[in-house]
Amino acid sequence: MLNIVLVEPEIPHNTGAVARTCAATGARLHLIRPLGFDISDKAVKRCGLDYWHLVDLTVYDNLDEYFAKNGERNLFLATTKAPRAYSEADLSAPNVTLMFGKETAGLPLWLREKYRKSCIRIPMIDEARSLNLSNSVAILAYETLRQQGFPGLQGVGGMART
Repeated sequence: MLNIVLVEPEIPHNTGAVARTCAATGARLHLIRPLGFDISDKAVKRCGLDYWHLVDLTVYDNLDEYFAKNGERNLFLATTKAPRAYSEADLSAPNVTLMFGKETAGLPLWLREKYRKSCIRIPMIDEARSLNLSNSVAILAYETLRQQGFPGLQGVGGMART
């Protein structure tokens, strides 16, 4: 199972798009408060469209609660400050957790330092500050699923059956 953790997300459209990626891949979505929006906000629902019933969603009051309930095994932190690219990480374990920070600040320094060896980044040019949160989640989610052999996902498209 793939777990996607958003720490203090601020933009409802991003969270909605991430929820849609989670729904399409069977990944669990974990949201860490404070959230920059009401989870019932129509902007979040609009981006997730009619996929919300497919989202395995859990909301936590803080990181301490998240770690108390889920632990830290197979945890990878996505940050532009990471010393290594995601392509260097072994994401093939059956239960991987990808953690992402809020749009304006990323993950807190103390968290990045505590899990320094688990920090990964998406390569980009020096002049670019970062990618959009939902794009980053999609890139790393699909790389994780690729390394795992796309478990439980449709193996072929409809054109292959005709």
